[in-house]
Amino acid sequence: MKKWFAVIGDPIEHSKSPAMHNAWFEELSIDATYIPIRVSSESLESAVAGLKTLGASGWNVTIPHKTAIIPYLDELDELAEKMGAVNTVVRTKEGKLKGYNTDGVGFVRSLEEAVGKSHKDKPVLLIGAGGAARGIAFAMQQQGYTNLTIANRTVANAKVIVDEMGIGNAISLADAEESLADFGILVQMTSAGLATGNFSMPFSLEQLAEGAIVADIVYNPLMTPFLKAADEKGATVVTGLGMFVHQGAIAFEHWLGEYPNTNSVIAQLKVQLGGY
Repeated sequence: MKKWFAVIGDPIEHSKSPAMHNAWFEELSIDATYIPIRVSSESLESAVAGLKTLGASGWNVTIPHKTAIIPYLDELDELAEKMGAVNTVVRTKEGKLKGYNTDGVGFVRSLEEAVGKSHKDKPVLLIGAGGAARGIAFAMQQQGYTNLTIANRTVANAKVIVDEMGIGNAISLADAEESLADFGILVQMTSAGLATGNFSMPFSLEQLAEGAIVADIVYNPLMTPFLKAADEKGATVVTGLGMFVHQGAIAFEHWLGEYPNTNSVIAQLKVQLGGY
């Protein structure tokens, strides 16, 4: 029987996930399809019940449902439980719904694909303390990055994550700017203003260390204002596209037991997004 998958969110029209997953199905000769479904917050519970009743094999979850969906699932993966957010739902052989979060591990894979695995001892500065920051912080810790500092406008929010991890430091954006030369890896995890074009830098990169690695989790545009500023300072920049594709590939593996070819999709999406 043909399998089908979906991504739910609101809005959902902009999502590149259907094109990505359907390309993988075609490439691997898998009889399956993947569709976008717009689901409002008020309809989430009935949407989950409907997806289960209609036989969806699994689905992705995007804004604003990543936390709200948890009460409607039967179980959570350990990392999703720590993060308090789900972006992938798997229908198990027993018919239960299990939630995973592939965002953080997807980021780590994209980072290491771009710069290798030899940087785990470098001091890492994570900028932002929202849901994405939480996921990436836990995933980096799990993957062996232990020298972590989280900078946020509201330091208390960063401290919550640091306290839960049991390692790292929480500092203000002003302190991050002042001590910027101490960090070998920067990860920009805020998206404020990108949709409106009014993005404001969290702080100046004037003191950026020579040879620093600078990543952004936003993939549209590929070269965000933050990455452009880092590139001008001579940093090695890592766009958010790899994270997007790898989080999707990990979800694909959860559903179908096979890790798809990420390079072909990254190349296709680079062309669509203007390349870099």
